[in-house]
Amino acid sequence: MTSRFRFISTHRAIWSVKRLCRILAVSRSGFYRWVASEPTRQERAAGEDALAEQITRIHADSGGTYGSPRVTVELHHQGVRVNRKRVERIMRQRDVVGRHLRRRKRTTIADPAAPPVPDLIGRDFTAAAPDRRWCGDITYLRVGESWLYLATVIDIATRRLIGWSINTHMRAELVIDALDAAVAARGGHVQDVIFHSDRGSNSGGGFADACRRHGVRRSMGRVGSSYDNALAESFFATLKRELDVDRRTWTSEADARRDVFRWIAFYNHRRRHSALGYLSPADYEQTLTPTTLHQIAA
Repeated sequence: MTSRFRFISTHRAIWSVKRLCRILAVSRSGFYRWVASEPTRQERAAGEDALAEQITRIHADSGGTYGSPRVTVELHHQGVRVNRKRVERIMRQRDVVGRHLRRRKRTTIADPAAPPVPDLIGRDFTAAAPDRRWCGDITYLRVGESWLYLATVIDIATRRLIGWSINTHMRAELVIDALDAAVAARGGHVQDVIFHSDRGSNSGGGFADACRRHGVRRSMGRVGSSYDNALAESFFATLKRELDVDRRTWTSEADARRDVFRWIAFYNHRRRHSALGYLSPADYEQTLTPTTLHQIAA
């Protein structure tokens, strides 16, 4: 019907409205109502264009990673009242797409000589407060014809990346440096915190000594079971998706380190996390204990 009304409006200077309405089988009263509503339609279209521009800007500010759920939450934070279905429609119409998960290889290589370590988490990735339970893992990033390896320490309660280390090897020093960074970020007060991981490079004696030095209790899942360290696996899936590592290869170690560090800063301070009520990890920590956590370093 709208297309017929537009045709009539375009050609009514040539033929009469009455004749055009008769030929196209529409009522004149309906056509004139449509003409009268034109200002409202133009206003609505202008509002749609403005919203689309705002959506595109939010998507770009996220590095092209946000899909409709996080874009909707960000719009609400900016004072825009809009539902997710409308955001989803606008993004689809304008081909604005968040990045999707892809399969990743595993880096866990168990040390058969390492003494057994119990699983103190049991796939329960919750914690009553920060610095009760941490988890971590190692992933790889291609740089030219070689690799960089990233080790992480994540606070399970707040999903914040509190320690990390990046290097060209997967030796125990990699995860020890990440653990030391996490302890330093929390001011050194981590007695009895549980650190959960896979049975890889962090199963060696050097890492065990580092945990004892800091008073950290070790916990390990089974080899080959991603569900036993699901939170750390999910973090790396997000990092790789949003850095688009499956479609890119860094040409220099410096470029890879720079992009990873920038993304970590974005993740900790700006990226809205669905498990945290769409707050960033840093903002979520402030809602928990603002008097003690404001000064925690990223």
